[in-house]
Amino acid sequence: MTNPAFSISRLPRIEFGSGCFKKIPALLGDFGKHVLIVTGDRSFRETPHWTWLSENLKQQNFTWDSLTVSGEPSPQLVDDAVARFKNVNIDVVLGIGGGSVLDAAKAIAGLLIPGSSVMDHLEGVGPELPYNGPSTPFIAVPTTAGTGSEATKNAVLSIQGSTGFKKSFRDELLVPQYAVVDPDLLSSCPPELIAANGMDAFTQLLESYVSSKANHFTDALALSGLNAVRDGLLPWFHNPEDSNGRERMAYAAMLSGITLAQVGLGSVHGLASPLGAFFPIPHGVVCGTLVATATEINIIAMTQREPANPALFKYAEIGRLLSGKTENEMNNASALIDLVKLLDDWTEQLCLPRLSNYGINESDFPHIVKNSRGSSMKTNPIVLEDTEISAILSRRI
Repeated sequence: MTNPAFSISRLPRIEFGSGCFKKIPALLGDFGKHVLIVTGDRSFRETPHWTWLSENLKQQNFTWDSLTVSGEPSPQLVDDAVARFKNVNIDVVLGIGGGSVLDAAKAIAGLLIPGSSVMDHLEGVGPELPYNGPSTPFIAVPTTAGTGSEATKNAVLSIQGSTGFKKSFRDELLVPQYAVVDPDLLSSCPPELIAANGMDAFTQLLESYVSSKANHFTDALALSGLNAVRDGLLPWFHNPEDSNGRERMAYAAMLSGITLAQVGLGSVHGLASPLGAFFPIPHGVVCGTLVATATEINIIAMTQREPANPALFKYAEIGRLLSGKTENEMNNASALIDLVKLLDDWTEQLCLPRLSNYGINESDFPHIVKNSRGSSMKTNPIVLEDTEISAILSRRI
């Protein structure tokens, strides 16, 4: 096996496993005693975990300010929070929640000291000024298994509407100091959230595995994560009390964040940006409802135009992995067919809605396609034509 050169950007220090949530006070203490705690508006604060954390912080003489995030964060939310907290001497930011909460907390931590507007640094929508930091130390604690934001350097922010956008504030200085991934925090996830977030993690692992920038390091992580999704997602969806499925998906989501941050994604996430900006469709639903058709379109395009593309073999490898078959039991052609069938089956089993459920129709396709060619589409394993991108949408309308 040859090992071509590759580079790996900074990663957080990782605490993973049941009960590791209780390490948070000690980790916070490394940075100071005044904490900004960013959470969702309800779910986490209604659990015994919040009671335990707040009581232990009080006992250890921490003080804290609080911010809640509802829905996907906007640049205005970030700027308002920075203005509110920049002069109160925050030592460390603690984000506890789903991907939206972690992205908001990450961006706020990055700007508390510089004090600039996030619009100064957001990709593709402003002056795109360089971000020089410093960032306030940030500890990320996910309560869903989906985005992997706890392991990335980007904070996704959006403004929704026909002229809206969904873009990243991205820099290595924004990588969390710690990612605390405790599967126990996922115990309250309902099935529809398990499905959408789980397919987000799966799509990130699959797209990073076949990315045009993939390398041996990220491939090893992606394969490990895909194994975990295979064994964990459907069992957890069908039985939300399944602790093994929950643990596997927490692990898979974390790995998906690591791999996407290193090598990028593909056509599903290229489409997720305008879809999430223009329509009220959750990001995980976009991934879950499009990944089967996007995979099939990619396979057809490569078979027709680039039959030697290494991503074709990788897709076949995933077809065998998800089916539990060896190369002797299933050749590449059969594995590609089986992969698409299996993903179609997952889409149905997980009850993932169609695009039309969110007010999307064919007349919207040109606007969506025009705005889909951002950074994610650039690492898709093959350059798709506009008609092929439209076909991905058309099959899930």
